[in-house]
Amino acid sequence: MPDQQPDPQLYVPRHNVMDADDVRPFVAAVATAQLVTVGADGAPDATFLPVLWEDDRLVGHVARANAHWRRIVDGSPALAIVTGPDTYVSPSWYAAKAEHGKVVPTWNYSVVHLRGRVAVHDDPDWVRGLVTRLTDRHETGRAEPWAVSDAPADYVTKNLRPIVGVELLVESVEAKAKLSQNRSDHDRQGVARGLTADGRDPDGLVQQ
Repeated sequence: MPDQQPDPQLYVPRHNVMDADDVRPFVAAVATAQLVTVGADGAPDATFLPVLWEDDRLVGHVARANAHWRRIVDGSPALAIVTGPDTYVSPSWYAAKAEHGKVVPTWNYSVVHLRGRVAVHDDPDWVRGLVTRLTDRHETGRAEPWAVSDAPADYVTKNLRPIVGVELLVESVEAKAKLSQNRSDHDRQGVARGLTADGRDPDGLVQQ
């Protein structure tokens, strides 16, 4: 009998655990994910797609021409990867470089892994509802928000045919924010200054 394999998990050192209250807002702000599934033949597939996290479901859509959705086995395990901003961190930015020189490059980033069971929705009404909610989410706050109902009904119906809905029933959530939390205040301030000098907004890239 083969050895039991450990459950897959995201590597998250203690100081890189994302605050639980920040996870849903992070996913909502990014609003996209890489959906990873494994077909019946054991080969993996991945597709970048717009998403909404509604209660315990992550929903999105893919192009009908994308063979990925046809290879999804309903109810099979899936992984959705939501990534935020990321950046190279130069050791030259650390105050510690001048103090002792024992510094090396690294990479800062934030990521959320959502695991669960996946299902395909090749249903015009389901897809229309999803597209309407996605549109409302991204148009809210605009001076003149566009709505699906603004377009002729037959035109909307025609443009819904080339897409298919997908749904991940979320069973576990893992979230990591690697933002130089293990460095000193002076080192983090140096990273923020370095990013700013490079034309990058340090917000979301280094813990302030």
